[in-house]
Amino acid sequence: MFVHLGGDVVVCTKDIIAILDIESTLKSKHSKDFLNICEEEGFVNRVTDEEPRSFVVMERIEGKPYKGRAIRKVVVYYSPISALTLQKRAKFITHRKV
Repeated sequence: MFVHLGGDVVVCTKDIIAILDIESTLKSKHSKDFLNICEEEGFVNRVTDEEPRSFVVMERIEGKPYKGRAIRKVVVYYSPISALTLQKRAKFITHRKV
């Protein structure tokens, strides 16, 4: 299954590690440090020029496996779409009728 993150970016749900809300996550020093390191290392991609409301942490397999091991790369996408909406699109949250 695929999830539209905004703009013209669509990702595979099996590659998603986490979908997090920017505002609540940036209250943590460790989260800020993580995102700063990702920026410095070039792992961050902005979906659009709009103010990000969430970010998606992914692990992608790139290139051909080396000695039977896949080459994995962490990618972070800043999305203008709320984390809750993205989680619903990815079916991480299901609707229940009570």
